[in-house]
Amino acid sequence: MILPRAFYDRPCLTVARQLLGKYLCIAGDEGVRAGRIVETEAYIHEEDLACHARHGPTPRARTLFGPPGHAYVFLVYGMHHCFNAVCEPQGSAAAVLIRALEPGNLPLRTDGPGKLCRALSIERSDNGRDLTAGDRIWIEDRGEARVIGLATPRIGVDYAGEWAKKPWRFVDPKSRWLSRKITFPNRPRRPPPSQ
Repeated sequence: MILPRAFYDRPCLTVARQLLGKYLCIAGDEGVRAGRIVETEAYIHEEDLACHARHGPTPRARTLFGPPGHAYVFLVYGMHHCFNAVCEPQGSAAAVLIRALEPGNLPLRTDGPGKLCRALSIERSDNGRDLTAGDRIWIEDRGEARVIGLATPRIGVDYAGEWAKKPWRFVDPKSRWLSRKITFPNRPRRPPPSQ
């Protein structure tokens, strides 16, 4: 079932958690290709210094301020596309970055936002697409058991100061396809075995 607009028209953190275990799909000449979502990150409103909305509805970020259930695709470092699902009511400027997929029938690596876009052939021309229409890109629920995700700080946004520490990255802790392994910095280490 293609996720309806009502799924996206909710708080960004809720959407980010509940996208785990859903399938990002794309229709192309080879048929439908899909991967199971195992890692997401939430970016919420203009006050979030890691969010592209922090500068207002610029030409790059305008889609973020639009209606929920649309794709927000941008280019990072001039070479990697990143796919986001816009959520919350129109004007809220919130989106969920899809960071990693279990590849399913995809031939390329999908353990990173740029890699999964390459594997699915998602490009800037897909920015603004309606994810609820099911014509090229959509996210679907295949009725699998709900994933109990683990929350961690977001990755690669150190420039955002305190906002970088928000536990707004959600991962399927059982997946081996995460873009970065889960670490537990406060967990005591086991002593080395005695010799």
